[in-house]
This record gives sequence, C-alpha cells and structure tokens, in this order.
Amino acid sequence: MNFNFDVLRSAPVNTDPFPYFMAQGVLSEDDLAEAIRDFPKLDMAGLFLPEAAEYGTSFARLLDILRGPELRQIVGEKLQVDLTGRPTMVTVRACAQAKDGRIHSDSKFKLATVLLYLNEPWEADGGRLRLLRSPTDIEDYVGEVPPHGGTLVCFKVTPNSWHGHKPFVGTRRYMMLNYCQDASVRNNEEARHRMSGRIKKVKRVFGVGKVGAA
Repeated sequence: MNFNFDVLRSAPVNTDPFPYFMAQGVLSEDDLAEAIRDFPKLDMAGLFLPEAAEYGTSFARLLDILRGPELRQIVGEKLQVDLTGRPTMVTVRACAQAKDGRIHSDSKFKLATVLLYLNEPWEADGGRLRLLRSPTDIEDYVGEVPPHGGTLVCFKVTPNSWHGHKPFVGTRRYMMLNYCQDASVRNNEEARHRMSGRIKKVKRVFGVGKVGAA
C-alpha cells in the first residue's frame, strides 16, 4: 500500500471561509481496488467504527497510514494546528441514505477532519461534498469534492466549517479521521459509536436500515 503524501504536501490550502485542502490520487488504481475490496462489509447507513465489520489487510494498512505520524505532520502544518499528542478517531461509512448530507459543522471536540473516499469513479450529482459559506444554503459553496476513490479532503473544525452534500442513496464509502481535543472525549465518542452500531445491527436483522447499492 503506497500512499502519495507528496500530492498532499503540494495541495494548496484555502482559507475562505475556513481552512481546508483537497487532493486527488493519493492511492494508485491498484491500491484503490484493493482498499475497496477489503473495506468493511457494511450495507447499512451511518458511521461505524472499523471494528464493526470484518475487513481485509489493505484496509488495515490504510488505517495505520491515517493514524500515523506523517499525515499528522502534514495536516498540522497545512492547517496551522498543533496536533502533537492529540488522540485520533477513525470511523467509516459504506452507504448513504436520503437524509444524509444535511449541512452541519463538526463537533467541537474535533480539531481537524480528514475524509478519504474509496469509491469507483463518481457520476452522480448527489453525494458530492460541498464546503459552504452558509449553514442554510447548499448552493452557497466555495468548493465541491466528488467522492472519487483516492480523493482526500481535510479541513480545520471551526464554528463556521459548514459542509454537506445533495441527497444520494447507495454505496458511498469513506474513511473519516478526526484529531480530537483529548482522549476522554474521544473514548466517549467511540463508546457511543459502538452502542449505535450494535443497535443498527439488531435493526438490520429485521430489515431496518439496509441500503441497497446505487
């Protein structure tokens, strides 16, 4: 698994209306195909911890890369945030449902958010992440990120770091890495995701929450 850190280092940082950067091609076509193959086997909407489903070795390598020191250094330098010693949390999403993508700004316990998309080439109009000036208008955007496989977007979490996407239903894979304020809050969030994941799996048995492929 080769991760192209150089394309991240050379990506320009935008500061309007909040600091963010994006890059395409952080994975080769072969590595992307392997990561998709080894992605956790989930057919439910919502965020899950990686441990919620079985995954393969290529995905495990990506986890190590995202949690590693090189990405931490790049993100900290580009967003001008001191991430030294900050705990990380990784969650994954495999599917989108119609209500996903509503405009929001990430929780205050997060310092920075990294999204790595692991999809086939994206053709749909919906599901394209928009970085917004407004908490109310999905059309008032400064950047749009099609979730093509191997695309990475990263932003500093601020009170106005609004983002969202137009509705899409179907397969929409990504890994989300968050650098967190402290371990205690991170641990609480992970516990919440574990409980939520268990509930979703129970509902899935009764046919609730399953999302079909697009």
